[in-house]
Amino acid sequence: MDAVLFDMDGTLFDSEKLWTVSLDELAARLGGELSLETRLAMVGTNVPETVVMLHRDLGILDGIEASAAFLLARTKELYRERLPWLPGARELLAAVRAAGLPTALVTSTPRDLVDVAVAAIGPGMLDAIVAGDEVEHNKPHPESYLRAAAALGVPPARCLAIEDSPAGVASAESAGCPVLAVPHEVPLGPGARRIVRETGLAGVTVETLRTVHRTIVAAWA
Repeated sequence: MDAVLFDMDGTLFDSEKLWTVSLDELAARLGGELSLETRLAMVGTNVPETVVMLHRDLGILDGIEASAAFLLARTKELYRERLPWLPGARELLAAVRAAGLPTALVTSTPRDLVDVAVAAIGPGMLDAIVAGDEVEHNKPHPESYLRAAAALGVPPARCLAIEDSPAGVASAESAGCPVLAVPHEVPLGPGARRIVRETGLAGVTVETLRTVHRTIVAAWA
């Protein structure tokens, strides 16, 4: 393992709850209520996909651009008010940096919101960032993870991706990255290129990551 690639929402930060607040407010503005099934299906998607899904759920065909603008602006407000770390995430990121391993943030979230999160992460913690509006094809397409690995100069197979969503796991696996899957809002099943840790990142160390990577790569051989 030569690098670690971190997802953001639901992996480092407990921010999916903030998205739920802004999505519920948007649905109310449109005169409806977002269904739980659609909300869970949104986890790991980008903003344009999310807004289309919300409109379809409410049976509203127009106003998508205005809805996207509201969603981004409101979520940015919530990010600035409170962006809580998930248990163990901050400590693990610091440990990875202390071990001298390159790191990247790989997220479907737009760069404008990512910059708010990066300010919370602090300087010098990330070597590369791939935001959702900086790629042609977002997760579950492999482009985001391929670009992150290339930015670090590390082959995908020698990176470990840490993800919480089905779309994110699929993106990383398609790019050729072993994955530590830490489900948060939605369940994740087993797979040949992942190890699922139901308890999140609390207690995870750099050696834990190395063991996960080594175990998955050995299973490929």
